[in-house]
Amino acid sequence: MDAVPVRHPGRWVATAIVSALAAMMAASMVTNPRFRWGVVWEFLFSESILEGVRLTLILTVVAEALGIVIGVILAVMRLSPNPVLSRSAWAYIWFFRGTPLLVQLIFWFNIAALYPEVSLGIPFGPTLISGDANTLVTPFAVAILGLGLNEGAYAAEIVRGGIAGVDGGQSEAAKALGITHTQTLRRIVLPQAMKLIVPPLGNQTILMLKTTSLVSILALADLLYAAQAIYARNFQTMPLLIVVSLWYLVITSVLTVGQHYLEEYFATGAADARPIGLAARWRRNLTGFRRSPGTSTPQGPTDD
Repeated sequence: MDAVPVRHPGRWVATAIVSALAAMMAASMVTNPRFRWGVVWEFLFSESILEGVRLTLILTVVAEALGIVIGVILAVMRLSPNPVLSRSAWAYIWFFRGTPLLVQLIFWFNIAALYPEVSLGIPFGPTLISGDANTLVTPFAVAILGLGLNEGAYAAEIVRGGIAGVDGGQSEAAKALGITHTQTLRRIVLPQAMKLIVPPLGNQTILMLKTTSLVSILALADLLYAAQAIYARNFQTMPLLIVVSLWYLVITSVLTVGQHYLEEYFATGAADARPIGLAARWRRNLTGFRRSPGTSTPQGPTDD
């Protein structure tokens, strides 16, 4: 008996409805003169917008790198048998995840009200370096500090989850072989945990890119602030916001591709965890319908 594929008329109906809505939306965006696409193309590659894109990328890379370093340190502290280290890391994560990032940025921007002078020295000993807080705490420093410290709290939980996902028996075997805890973590646990860490950390990087728009309240000329400065002069608010959205979409797409190849690299040796190729993913999303696994009717016995 031949297998009869299961029909899914509901999928075709849903596809027709979604396609019709998408076509209507696209036609509306193209034909509505209020979108002012000419203004969009005029400012898409303007000098101030490109400078904003550059600063946004710098903030994303530096703050994310700082957050990852802090996150790895905090994750190791959280997993430490030392209760002081473990609870200190927990308190850090609790505080920075429990307060809004916008509040943290404003707090760091006004830190001079609490500490007019920033100094570095030996605890309870002489001061080695000191300076005026208003001079040292610039908007750029505040942005990096606020974004990086906040990201560190989230990265710590991602790294801790990845380390916890590695079979504990491997750490026990390494200990039995006389390998130190630090070597075990660096050479055995973390390389295996990376395939669990990279996907959520990639999502956090994309989120960091969009979160940098909050630094516009510090009068830092990122992408959003650059657009705000332009439409404050020419009153073309919606076209400039479209410019901002297009740039964020482009950068996010690039980061998504990079995340895909990074996941593929760390999935080496784990066939089940290896992500599908980009071309295959696009074909799957943009072409025909596939039968769900297990929906085909098994063939019955045939007569010889």
